[in-house]
Amino acid sequence: MHKPQGDDAVRLFHFVVLAVLIMSFNGYAESGKKDKKMQDLIRTGWDDESAIDDPRVQHLNYIFEETGETIPYALFVPTSYNKDEAISLIVSLHGLTRTYDWLMGYEGLLDFAEEFNFIVVTPLGYTRRGWFGSWSQGLDERSLEREGKYSEKDVMNVLNLVRQKYSIDSENIFLWGHSMGGSGTYHLAMQYPDLWNALALAAPAPPQTRTVEDLKIIKHIPVFILQGTKDRLVYPTREWVAEMENLEMDYIYDEIEGADHSFFISKNKENLKKIFDFFVEKRSQ
Repeated sequence: MHKPQGDDAVRLFHFVVLAVLIMSFNGYAESGKKDKKMQDLIRTGWDDESAIDDPRVQHLNYIFEETGETIPYALFVPTSYNKDEAISLIVSLHGLTRTYDWLMGYEGLLDFAEEFNFIVVTPLGYTRRGWFGSWSQGLDERSLEREGKYSEKDVMNVLNLVRQKYSIDSENIFLWGHSMGGSGTYHLAMQYPDLWNALALAAPAPPQTRTVEDLKIIKHIPVFILQGTKDRLVYPTREWVAEMENLEMDYIYDEIEGADHSFFISKNKENLKKIFDFFVEKRSQ
């Protein structure tokens, strides 16, 4: 069992993790560097780009009250939806620099949502690198404080919009995220511990704003974690899982030998289905 390191070591590790994630998406990072506004402004047109062209996915937007900006999000509603019957909702958080609709393109996600009768929403998080509130400072010393707050608020705004329009079962709202989205999942679960029925995390980056000790806040929430052994994030993930064991949480940890950081979930229906199976199992009747 791994124990948390000292404060200095933890901060250093956070910076290393962020550097690894940024390098993993260097194509997007380079495009960001070409636009100097990326350093001066919180949002650019780059943040509003979409990647998924599937007629089953709705590309929507709303006005972010604090700034007056138009923020996009994506939505999937199963064909079986009936406004007179409450339906389960999955809030899905993307990885660093990915588009707001990126997770809708994960192989099998829309099919599983249709089969198991889930509405799925994918917020942007205000920007493509806002960390959903789970980070407060960037590598370049650019403060993420305001961006992080807006990132968290965008998720909650989108959740409220969906709840207002559709008959969402308040007992069956689920949260999951991949990579940066996993960090956001930890953070938002701890910010709103009475909201979520269950959580799922795939290759989660450790949140900067939280520590393993904060898991006690969500001790009552079932958690499913998918992690590959060829991903450097396996080491912090093991620490968080060890604390879940200490707390006797209701959790499943699936460590996949030889799996990477991205394709083991985005291009693997079998692994993605494990998340849906877990949510179906935990769904309140």
